[in-house]
Amino acid sequence: MKKETRNNVVGLDVGTSRIVMARQVDDNFEYTSQLNAFVTIPHSRMAEIALKREGIAFRAGDSQITVLGNDAPRFADLLNVETRRPMTLGVLDPTERESSGVVQKIIEGMTGSADKPKVCFSIPAAPMRSEQGLTYHEATLRQMFADMGCEAKPINEGLAVVYSELEDTNYTGIGISCGGGLCNVSLAYLSMPAMSFSIPKAGDFIDSSAASVTGELANRVRLAKEAGFHFNGHFTDRLHQILTVYYEDMISALIAAMKEAFSDTRKMPKLSKPIPMVLSGGTASPKGFRDRFEKMLAESDFPIEISEVRTASDPLTATARGALVAGLAEM
Repeated sequence: MKKETRNNVVGLDVGTSRIVMARQVDDNFEYTSQLNAFVTIPHSRMAEIALKREGIAFRAGDSQITVLGNDAPRFADLLNVETRRPMTLGVLDPTERESSGVVQKIIEGMTGSADKPKVCFSIPAAPMRSEQGLTYHEATLRQMFADMGCEAKPINEGLAVVYSELEDTNYTGIGISCGGGLCNVSLAYLSMPAMSFSIPKAGDFIDSSAASVTGELANRVRLAKEAGFHFNGHFTDRLHQILTVYYEDMISALIAAMKEAFSDTRKMPKLSKPIPMVLSGGTASPKGFRDRFEKMLAESDFPIEISEVRTASDPLTATARGALVAGLAEM
């Protein structure tokens, strides 16, 4: 049997909601994903033994056990509490004491603790009209990878979408990543980022807004949304109707932000022909999202010509794939 050849470069989408890893195995790209979340339970030796037998990722402390990643929502539901996030609005939460340790433990579980890969990791763009710096977030991730013994290089999240999906236009177009904490946008010309920004309305905004109206936990709203939300048809289900309202609010805010940014001709490259726009990220995954987005875009008097609006070949892995493409080329 032919032995698999794994390249020592990985692409990492370090998102508010999920961490996705892409790596090349032979001639194929392979992906793994973990929720970027955790929940704490009381510490006991018996709990440690049981969790190990089940193969559940966790960190053990003196007084508590931190359950990590994909298993966190199950324990949160059992305890009737919200999962906790090490990141908020696209960056590490400086008020969450566990943040960098949780992210590092999740990533080590994905890469394999013995491996020391070269890592190209995603970082968000700064929000529009905000002085929020990304220095702490990027510096902490760089230090984390250094502690893991990994060479690391950042890439803008929206630009990673361009690298993943727009090879056919020579990496010219608009990459949009609709994630949990932010919607990231990057306009690139021949692979070079001309403009990048983000808005703080994304999946978490939809979940928390719907939860405040329904009285449900945001985690349960997220699970219901991921299990069956779509745009097509007419719905009598109240949660579905509420999710639609907040989805459209997010789309409207995203289009308005792009109109404002792209209307500033001093910052825009001279485009000789219409360019494509690519939608990616878990929040862009529901059936009918592209059609609803394209309809609202057509009604907006958009300042630049768009040749097409397409959905990424796999919205959940596009950023990680683009980070891997960049890593293979640059590292």
